[in-house]
Formats: sequence, C-alpha cells, structure tokens
Amino acid sequence: MTDISDLQARRISEQNRIRFLLNSLKAEEEAKIKGGEDAVAWVKEELCIGCDQCTIVCDDDAIELYDTPLASPIMNVDVNKKARILRDACTGCKLCVLGCPTDAIIMIDR
Repeated sequence: MTDISDLQARRISEQNRIRFLLNSLKAEEEAKIKGGEDAVAWVKEELCIGCDQCTIVCDDDAIELYDTPLASPIMNVDVNKKARILRDACTGCKLCVLGCPTDAIIMIDR
C-alpha cells in the first residue's frame, strides 16, 4: 500500500515536471514573438476587454485607452474601453503582448 508521504513526494515531483514543461513552452512562444525597432504592437479590437493591463506594463507610454460603444445589445454598460497603440512611441518591446490576458495585442511590421 502507498504511503501518504510517498504520494506527496510523487505529487511534488509531478508538479515540478509540469511547471518545467510549461515554462519551456512559454519561453518558446515568447521567442517566436517578433519585436524590436522593426515591429510595432497592434490591438485586435474585438478581443480587447479594456482591462488596462497593457498600459500598466508599457514603459514607453505607447498605449492609451479610449471609450467606445459596447457591441452587445444585451448588456447595458456605461463605459466600455479599448486599447490603442501610439505607433510613434512604441519601441517594439513586446511587454504588452506578454501582459495581455486575452491575446488581443500582436506585433506587426512597422
């Protein structure tokens, strides 16, 4: 019969293995994102939820939120915000892409 301490040790080992695999997958995805002087961020408006995460992580003040009408006739919301990239200020650092919870921000060629 398996001991509780043995199960806990196996669980910790499995957690570490999964965490390592997820971190390596994340690093691979991060490396695939283009960036630098030749790239600029772009917001997919239909995916943006106006959460303000991108403006928090942007060191260049290259992102602003603007008011826009809500597309859904079911919900009655007074203020609906979307993100907008200021192309001239964007340095292509990719921080906003990594910080966006809905994958609404992508990097495109400048």
